[in-house]
Amino acid sequence: MTVTLDAAEVFALGPAGAVAAVREALAGGLDPDGDVPRAVVPLAHGQGLLMPSESGGWFGVKIATVAPGNAVRGLRRINATYLLHDSATLTPVALLDGVALTTLRTPAVSVAACLDRLRALAGGGGGLRLVVFGAGPQGEGQVAAVRAHVPVADVTVVTRRGGPVPGWADRRLTADGAGAPDWVRRADVVVTATSAREPVVDGRLVRDGAVVLAVGSHEPDARELDSVLMGRATVLVESRATALREAGDVVMAVREGSLAPDDLVTLAELTGSRADVPADRPLVVKTCGMGWQDLVVAVAAHRRKEGRPGERS
Repeated sequence: MTVTLDAAEVFALGPAGAVAAVREALAGGLDPDGDVPRAVVPLAHGQGLLMPSESGGWFGVKIATVAPGNAVRGLRRINATYLLHDSATLTPVALLDGVALTTLRTPAVSVAACLDRLRALAGGGGGLRLVVFGAGPQGEGQVAAVRAHVPVADVTVVTRRGGPVPGWADRRLTADGAGAPDWVRRADVVVTATSAREPVVDGRLVRDGAVVLAVGSHEPDARELDSVLMGRATVLVESRATALREAGDVVMAVREGSLAPDDLVTLAELTGSRADVPADRPLVVKTCGMGWQDLVVAVAAHRRKEGRPGERS
């Protein structure tokens, strides 16, 4: 029987559970470079995305749509559904809310990738200072995932236009205001979760040792980070091939000569302790989203609902 997990049941896994699912999958030998690339289908009013993956006895696929014009209609820009199958019989076992799944797994991958650095930064006490570009669900999700693992002292949200301060932040500034650069200079963690196609962060302002979590861009001609920052930083990506195909932040920095493909560090290399991540350079975690991430978090959410949270995917 196929069970259904609505948004609340997906979110019930929580940021800590989602991060644990990602870290356990990587520690168990999952190699993101072996994943199936997503298919992007041009549509009359946006894009369709097909994201399949198979691992650990499970197969799943997310079908997502991106409709840029929905904002003026008061509708969600992104919609998605996830179908999870048993790998042995290929029988569908669960249908999950794909928007909730994406909202949960994206920050889980970011935090899973840099958890050791976050803990080191928090070791001095007092909590971390976060600056978040973008006031949407992904900005909120990134903050929640960081909070679930280390103390957070202060959160500043930066947006293009003014507006109310979100409940998960301490203040809201405009990108062209006078105060935003000072907060970036002091930040331990900078999050970029926007729909911008040009850099939103001045790479000269990010301090050595800070973490930058960049999740907004997944197209080769759109980026949130400039080449200055990409050239200064250790750049951690899900998959080298995926980053060079889809991550505009990476693609354009390589094209401009600030970054070389061989400079990229992958999650598999990091997990296998085959990567050098200097503590005195910014750490950029640049993710585009991959099918295996949806799969391992969907399995964890499904098992939680079925009362089997201790099993691994």
